[in-house]
Amino acid sequence: MNPNRNPVGWFELYVQDMERAKNFYQNTFQVTLQPLGSPVGVPIEMWAFPMGMDLPGCSGALAKMEGKDSGGGGTIIYFSCADCAVETTRAVANGGRIQQDKFSIGDYGFISLVYDTEGNLIGLHSMQ
Repeated sequence: MNPNRNPVGWFELYVQDMERAKNFYQNTFQVTLQPLGSPVGVPIEMWAFPMGMDLPGCSGALAKMEGKDSGGGGTIIYFSCADCAVETTRAVANGGRIQQDKFSIGDYGFISLVYDTEGNLIGLHSMQ
């Protein structure tokens, strides 16, 4: 690991129904996902979150690939928010469900945990 960078450089959230998942994330976070080309010889469909190479943090994409399940697993990706309660409400309105409503993590702000429409557990983090 490069000690001069944050440890996460990219993420992929695997989905089973790309249109349903795109609608969930676009409407929950009020963003537009962009299609990414597949690597040569890899049958994968990917839609990227907005990104800027000169911005802090990392970006990633929704991904759909035969043989790769969504949901389960032991990894949680946290999305940065101004107030995670807002995105929690939007997540429910867009077909997700709440695992843990907004709660304090002390000096590090607040988080909430929600399931997306594909069964993936994601975190929402804010300082307020």
